[in-house]
Amino acid sequence: MKNKGHSQFTKWLYRIGLVILLLISLGLIFNQQIKNYLVSSYQPKITAKSAANNDKKQANFNFRNAKSLNFSTVANARMNSQKILPVGQILVPKSGIHLPIAKGVANTTLALAAGTMRSDQKMGDGNYPLAGHHMVRKDILFSPLYFKTRVGDTIYTTDMKKVYTFKVYRREFIAATRIDVVNQTKSNIITLVTCDATGARRLMIRGRLTHTAKLSDTPVKVQKEFAAKFNNK
Repeated sequence: MKNKGHSQFTKWLYRIGLVILLLISLGLIFNQQIKNYLVSSYQPKITAKSAANNDKKQANFNFRNAKSLNFSTVANARMNSQKILPVGQILVPKSGIHLPIAKGVANTTLALAAGTMRSDQKMGDGNYPLAGHHMVRKDILFSPLYFKTRVGDTIYTTDMKKVYTFKVYRREFIAATRIDVVNQTKSNIITLVTCDATGARRLMIRGRLTHTAKLSDTPVKVQKEFAAKFNNK
């Protein structure tokens, strides 16, 4: 009886071990898919009131501490998404980009949204810089900037009150140390920054403000795209 019991216990441990190995294997195999899902499931409701309130709150602007977008970073961000401060939206129709814009560049923010890079920046007033991650999947976060966005494309941003229309005039790869591109400018522009394919350099997209209008006066097609789910779906 003792040997029989020991044999059953050994079989039980063996089966548990197999299950654990199977779960670990599945986790490694589907790591990227799970990470993509966690990012795409972030669909915050942004209103003019919530955007204005969030814009008054304190945020982290130390982009030197930004980490790469690994599974742990994304999972932690998704569990703490209530800490993200959405202040508007960005839309680049030709590239398929539609993302929440959130205040600051904390890892939690950049894992799920485009982040503002200066505490004093305002849409349509000087330089409006935004940072975003570049992922393997070509349609998540700022990945489409690298794969699709070109000079001449249109970029829209909204604070849920007005819509700001920009025309891309520069696409340039810059050194990761070029923090001067975040500085305020006399010209009303938008600056979008993401990693290049290697992660060693940065891709910078710049657009010039061409039009400002109330959200309600914006073409219906653009209003519908802003009202749709974010593109990380």
